[in-house]
Amino acid sequence: MPSRRYARGWGALSLAVGAVLVSAAAQSPDRDTEHEQPAAASHDVTAVVAVDGCAAGGGLCSDPRHAVVLGGDRVLTGRPFTLGPKATGPVELALRTPGVLADVTVTDQRGRRIAGSQSADHTRWTSAAPLPAGARYAARLVVDGTGAGGAHRARLDFRTAPMPAGERLTVTFGPGDGGTYGVGRPVTAELSRPVPEDDPDARRAVERALDVRSEPHVEGAWHWVDPTTLHYRPRTYWPAHATVRVHSGLDGAHIGGGLYGGPSRPLTFTTGAKIEAVTDVSAHRMAVFRDGELLRILPVTTGKAGYRTRGGVKVVLGKEPLVRMRGDTIGIKRGSTDFYDLKVRWATRVTWSGEYLHAAPWSLDAQGSEDVSHGCTGMSTEDAAWLFRTVREGDLVRVVNGYGKPMTPFDNGFGDWNLSWPEWLRGSALATDATGSAVGPAAGGLSPTL
Repeated sequence: MPSRRYARGWGALSLAVGAVLVSAAAQSPDRDTEHEQPAAASHDVTAVVAVDGCAAGGGLCSDPRHAVVLGGDRVLTGRPFTLGPKATGPVELALRTPGVLADVTVTDQRGRRIAGSQSADHTRWTSAAPLPAGARYAARLVVDGTGAGGAHRARLDFRTAPMPAGERLTVTFGPGDGGTYGVGRPVTAELSRPVPEDDPDARRAVERALDVRSEPHVEGAWHWVDPTTLHYRPRTYWPAHATVRVHSGLDGAHIGGGLYGGPSRPLTFTTGAKIEAVTDVSAHRMAVFRDGELLRILPVTTGKAGYRTRGGVKVVLGKEPLVRMRGDTIGIKRGSTDFYDLKVRWATRVTWSGEYLHAAPWSLDAQGSEDVSHGCTGMSTEDAAWLFRTVREGDLVRVVNGYGKPMTPFDNGFGDWNLSWPEWLRGSALATDATGSAVGPAAGGLSPTL
């Protein structure tokens, strides 16, 4: 006849597939465990902790043969076990017998703590996100209230199932690593495979894995531009002189179906001073600020009727000391009175379709009084050279009191800041009010306008 301890322990185990048995007595790992005898009846209280990694698969799926048995002053330890291939959801440790999990600490093979939370009744711990495939973990448990008196400790070692063969989802971050950029430069993430809008679970898995941290800290969120592109921006601009670190936790993460994440390079960059050039179209002037202090006011000319300069917030995309600008690249036929073919100095680019802030010595008489350009913002050669030296990629260019169409968010540069914060959050799969709506892919490499 089986002992009373055997009947109680394995009877409780039948409540949950893949349970792990931990006694309410302290461990003694230095004892010989191979021929251990059952503990005395006074200490014969067993706790059962179920291990579940199948939140996405519809139920428990651990292998019931894998168990750790701890009894009395002596320890009988089963081998560390591997969760099954269907265990792709967050890992859950659930106490199935009376008592509470007074403390749960789960660490990976590098000793890094895994984020998770306890249930209100302290009988269940769930990881904040699914754990990457093919990795080892250790759970240290403090079980209290089992009837043996006091709190008692146990350790559970397990491994997640290895990744199946197949292509991996990786990500390339922007801007360039190690550089200094303006406070308006969003973080970009280009995925190696599309994640469609109609798969919100996969999009949430991707977002959870893409970590952005800044010093000083700011509130921010990802926004899906299209199935392969995400942008990250704060609620307002980045702080000046901040450090931004971007890391992908996709490696080993289950995205959906048979797709898993692969390794990606992290990114670190800094921001410079907050430089903002504000063009008042109606006043025909540009005011340039550094950290809120006015540096200079420049007389300018902007787009004339039929070629109005876009309104709203733009971000400096790059700088070119000399650019050839031709009218036929924007649909103006040769021979037309509007056609031009010029070499332009000190050009600061703000759209992919070719809008620049640049030197326009041919329009000096109009600068400060009249709009005569084909969409760019023209100024004297001296002022354009000064602006060229003053701004960097990611600095802000804001056009106010104009007549042109508003700058679009994503298809012609970084117009991200033209979306309100609630509008931005609607592009996140993690936001409570997210709709998952996507915007068309960005267009690049178009020729300049003048």
